[in-house]
Amino acid sequence: MKKILTLICVSALGGVLALGGYKLFVEEEKEQVTVEQVSDLPIYVPTTNTTNTAVAEVPNFIEAAEKSLDAVVHVKNTSIVTAPMSMEDLFFGRNSQRAQVGTGSGVIISPTGYIVTNNHVIKNANEISITLNNNKSYMAELIGTDEATDIALLKIETNDDLPFMAFGDSDNAKIGEWVLAVGNPFNLNSTVTAGIISAKSRDLSGKNTQSFIQTDAAVNPGNSGGALVNTNGDLIGINTAISSRTGSYIGYSFAVPSNIARKIVNDIMEYGNVQNGILGVVGGTLNSAFAEEKGLDITEGFYVSEVQEETGAEKAGIKSGDIIKKLDNVEISKFSDLSGYLKTKNPNDVVNVTLIRNGDEEVVSVTLLKPSTYIVETIGFVKNASKNDLKKYGVDYGIKISKFDENYKPYWNREGIKEGSIVTRINGKKLYSVDDAQNVLKSRNLGEPLRIEVINKEGEKVVYNFR
Repeated sequence: MKKILTLICVSALGGVLALGGYKLFVEEEKEQVTVEQVSDLPIYVPTTNTTNTAVAEVPNFIEAAEKSLDAVVHVKNTSIVTAPMSMEDLFFGRNSQRAQVGTGSGVIISPTGYIVTNNHVIKNANEISITLNNNKSYMAELIGTDEATDIALLKIETNDDLPFMAFGDSDNAKIGEWVLAVGNPFNLNSTVTAGIISAKSRDLSGKNTQSFIQTDAAVNPGNSGGALVNTNGDLIGINTAISSRTGSYIGYSFAVPSNIARKIVNDIMEYGNVQNGILGVVGGTLNSAFAEEKGLDITEGFYVSEVQEETGAEKAGIKSGDIIKKLDNVEISKFSDLSGYLKTKNPNDVVNVTLIRNGDEEVVSVTLLKPSTYIVETIGFVKNASKNDLKKYGVDYGIKISKFDENYKPYWNREGIKEGSIVTRINGKKLYSVDDAQNVLKSRNLGEPLRIEVINKEGEKVVYNFR
């Protein structure tokens, strides 16, 4: 019995020693593993150290569209054109004149029925009709046009107040801002497209005569004269043109800024024509090559190469070599910025001109004046004549030939007329300023002969007739 107990104790002791040795020398140490409960929901990791995150708002165009749709109208232009005579016309004795119909859009800008559209939409119209968004139609009267900015003003008569849009401030429009184009492309009434402002002060002519807002909102034939509005529903432009090789929209569209359109409309209503205010400087846009040529370290702005006599710029002390950087609060980086802002101003308005002279910044106040030069077809540039100019030629009125059109210069020189000669009358109307010449030519009927009276260098009156 004692032997059995001894054997059991020895066996137990051996097992303990074996197990201890295994734990100490054989078994690898294992790290403690903590198991956490995993959620089925995705985990969102903030990318900033702020505790509150805002969700970006998707632009909402509903309110802007609701404000715009009823104020945008369909414009139909009916004109009489002469088609080539066909055999059927000869056989049946028919007149070769045909009615030609063009369509576009317009924007009601007053409850009394004033409508702004493009000049090219109603050009040469014998009859203009307007269809509202509620399908009511009216005959429209042409109040006035400005071909330079492609703006026209129409008027319809109605007993009811009409929905209308107020002009917004296009100077406050920002590149990248969302906009809507509202119009009637392809005769599809009340069409709304969206895009952003791609650029400002665009000039498509290459002559620095335009200052468009460029957008990528889809604009197609029929949209011309329609509204460009921001997300608040403010009218910031009149859709006018597209840049396309196909004739349809490919990503670029252009609108006359509302500040220019408003000024044109106000001038037509008050004066019957457009009153332009000029600064009185000649020059061009700065760029890298031009700046290097002039030894300048500025590559943006308007470089003044010449200051015209008896203008606001001369009286304010602006000099050749100055660089204009601002007009009031509008940045000037190119000529179309300058010309676009001046188109919103009238004669006798005062603008603050920020300029760089010899590296220093100066601000001068300039009073804008009426243009003193004008282009007369068959002559070229004419300008207001001074008292000395008139006295030299022995006349009491007239305008001065400043520079001939190169195509007509040989003709005038052959007749003894030189630059500096005085034009006294056009179509029988006495000329006291270039405004008189402008008014005569604008009121001239299509195909009407042009009769020009000029005083030559011998002081003789010479009359020319152009057809």
